[in-house]
Amino acid sequence: MSQNKAARGGAALKGKKSSKSGAEEKREDVLQAVLIADSFQTRFEPFSVEKPRCLLPLANTPLIEYTLEFLAMNGVQEVFIYCGAHHEQIERYVHDSRWSPTSRSCPFSSLDFIRVADARSIGDFLRDLDKRNIIEGDFLLVHGDLVSNISLDGALAAHRARREANRDSCMTMVLREAGDEEHNTKTKGITPAFIIDPNAKRCLHYEEIHPFQTDRYVTLDPAILEHREAEARTDLIDAEIDICTPDVLALWSESFDYELPRANFLHGVLKDWELNGKMIHTEIVNEGYSARARNLQMYDAISRDILSGWTYPFTPECNIFPGQTYRLRNDGVHQEDGVEVAPGSEVLDSILGKDTHIGAESRISNSVIGRSCKIGSNVQIVDSFIWDGATIYDGAVVEHSIVAERGVVGKKAYVHEGSLVSYGVHLSDEIDVRPATMLSLFSYNGQPASPQPESVGSGGKGALFRNPEDDEADHDDPSTLQKSLIYALDDLDIEVSSVSTLEDDDYLSDDESGPISPTASQPTSRSRLSSFASDDSGAPSFSSFHSDAVHGLLDVLRGTSGNFESEKLEFMSLRLANNASDGAMRRAVATAFVRRAVELTNAENGGLEPAKAAKQVLTSQEGASEFVSDVGVGDHSVAEQIEFALAVQKACASSAKIVEVTKAGNLLAAILQQMYDLDILEEEGILGWWEDERGKEDGLLAGVREKCHALVEWLENADEESEEDDDEDDDDE
Repeated sequence: MSQNKAARGGAALKGKKSSKSGAEEKREDVLQAVLIADSFQTRFEPFSVEKPRCLLPLANTPLIEYTLEFLAMNGVQEVFIYCGAHHEQIERYVHDSRWSPTSRSCPFSSLDFIRVADARSIGDFLRDLDKRNIIEGDFLLVHGDLVSNISLDGALAAHRARREANRDSCMTMVLREAGDEEHNTKTKGITPAFIIDPNAKRCLHYEEIHPFQTDRYVTLDPAILEHREAEARTDLIDAEIDICTPDVLALWSESFDYELPRANFLHGVLKDWELNGKMIHTEIVNEGYSARARNLQMYDAISRDILSGWTYPFTPECNIFPGQTYRLRNDGVHQEDGVEVAPGSEVLDSILGKDTHIGAESRISNSVIGRSCKIGSNVQIVDSFIWDGATIYDGAVVEHSIVAERGVVGKKAYVHEGSLVSYGVHLSDEIDVRPATMLSLFSYNGQPASPQPESVGSGGKGALFRNPEDDEADHDDPSTLQKSLIYALDDLDIEVSSVSTLEDDDYLSDDESGPISPTASQPTSRSRLSSFASDDSGAPSFSSFHSDAVHGLLDVLRGTSGNFESEKLEFMSLRLANNASDGAMRRAVATAFVRRAVELTNAENGGLEPAKAAKQVLTSQEGASEFVSDVGVGDHSVAEQIEFALAVQKACASSAKIVEVTKAGNLLAAILQQMYDLDILEEEGILGWWEDERGKEDGLLAGVREKCHALVEWLENADEESEEDDDEDDDDE
């Protein structure tokens, strides 16, 4: 980092605690804050299946503690927390803490929880907030995974001055200058590009660039550069600390398709500034610390920064959080009371929680060990995170991994780098856990996972964790770069070159021979939105559309909401909002129908045979087969039918990672048969699919395809009989 240790916490020390005497102040001077406690992401799976991200321990302290402390030190008086998944855990935690409004030590005059039952994105939260009319003036918008010690006094004053001068100044983004060199909390894999007027501090354009793009420049409207200077900044850390006016909420409500604060909202508002007339400004600071634990890689990086003292006073030895008793030793170890380290063991640059015991001859370095952990003898723990109550038995090795609460690593077991061992998982003795393995007691949908001794050992507890949506993601989906603990590009066929932020001047002229970058008016093989892979929620071009479309269809198929007439409108709106391709539409439809069919074959849903499950999923809900025909297949050319059959095959192959390959294959054959009977697919389409080389690839695709052999033979025989009948008719004539 560029700042020295004397300066790095200086900005934080200027902050002030809010008080409850604000009743005497004018209402417009009351600073409110909105804290988003659900990111609608899967980046912290398998841990977030059981506990919300904001309650996960960062340096042995729940993440939300850092965020609430940041709000308190900056004078916030009223807090609104938007909760989604696991809302009851968040509410219970806050209620039992010093942040509860009933607590005398709570620095806020009020703290309220807001739930939105049908919310699917941050945009849904903010549109709901607009309807409630509870925001009366300037407010802070932050996320529940924020760690920052920055004082906002200067940024708030500048924002209010701009607002007084021009009521169209609606938002100020607080950004941290990081420089061009490597930096712990610069997002990896994604480069945010801000085009800023340095004199007015106004943000003119925003875009995100990722390694999968072939073109690494942003496209600017020439009008942006008229009569003003502009700087292209790719050296800024954006922890999404926004000072907003109520106009921001109105802008969210005007665009129902905005889901992401940066990739959708910021980009869209700036792009349409001539229509909406609103201006967004920046406040770039070079003191203090600011970062979001938006993924496991950032969780890792922020933990290192806490160990190094960059987040002061939010460091263990300051004991700013209630109940902590840390002391900083000379060897860089932050140690709480009750810790026992046996003779011969060595601990360096680590955090040791209360009542943790470490056996003889063990080595721990650059790691965070929670409270009440039991570490055996001759154990090696490097660059890892061991949460409360975990047990690591004698001779075990844990390298750059996470072992969650109550996790057990058996004697002489080896947990390789990048592994995620979730709550209560037991690894048996001498098991070798391969790199980047995810283990859990629960599946992605929260149901208990079937035991897998081959993954955890004969005496272990747990199973491999997989989310089917991850399996369905495109290889060039940049969100895949942020789903692991360790960032790596080694296995990817991409070029890691520098990012150019402005294209050639030729493009700004009318010369069509100049370099062309994808824009809304100039589509190319790569859609306009494919360059937006937001830090805050992944790639909207595929991941957002696919997830929302599949879940919407599943709700209708399950009979929990809507019908296919309304869903078709919703589906097509999603497609337009995300600029989704025909292939993405096919994949979403195929995935939803196959996933529902798989559900129907499960015991808890009746345990239907594949043939009955296929018939029910396509016929039980009015309009289902017509939806598949119109939206999934499209114009019904043989080529389109082949593409949709391939999409169904891939969806079934993906389900074979959850159910047996035989069952998935039988389901594929049954769905194809049913679609043939319903005239969704024709004989030529299915036979064309059977001959397509893409469906013959080794592995699960070939495994599920094999079960369709009988169907194909029947169709071929039927075709031959039809030809013979035609020949006989010709002879009769």
